[in-house]
Amino acid sequence: MSRRVSLPGADELFRQSTTLSAVPSVSPIDHNEITTPAPTPSNSAAKNSVRTTPRRRVNTFDKSPSGRERHDEKITVYLSPEELYDLEQARLALRGDLGLAVDRGRIVRESLAIIIADLETKGDQSIIARRLRGK
Repeated sequence: MSRRVSLPGADELFRQSTTLSAVPSVSPIDHNEITTPAPTPSNSAAKNSVRTTPRRRVNTFDKSPSGRERHDEKITVYLSPEELYDLEQARLALRGDLGLAVDRGRIVRESLAIIIADLETKGDQSIIARRLRGK
């Protein structure tokens, strides 16, 4: 058996990814098109408002979780031992009771999709808003 490490080739490192990215691509600007600048909020309105950037509109394609596919973007989430245990118990319950063999990442992505959809439909009365406020 060889002791040499097998490394990916240049084709694998520099391949074009066809997966969707969370970062929107920038389209070229059409200088022939006339645009009007967006109105800027007054100083008193800017101090009282929470959001200063326009909200990203979600279409029906964005609402479904990505499921089982390669994901290029990544975040790190730190969990307590109890939270990790609960997540693993949920995975085992889905597998044992319902026959759904899913990994922990899929459970987290599905949960995010549910919470975000609830936030978009119910807003201030959504479960995430209430829990984060401590109610």
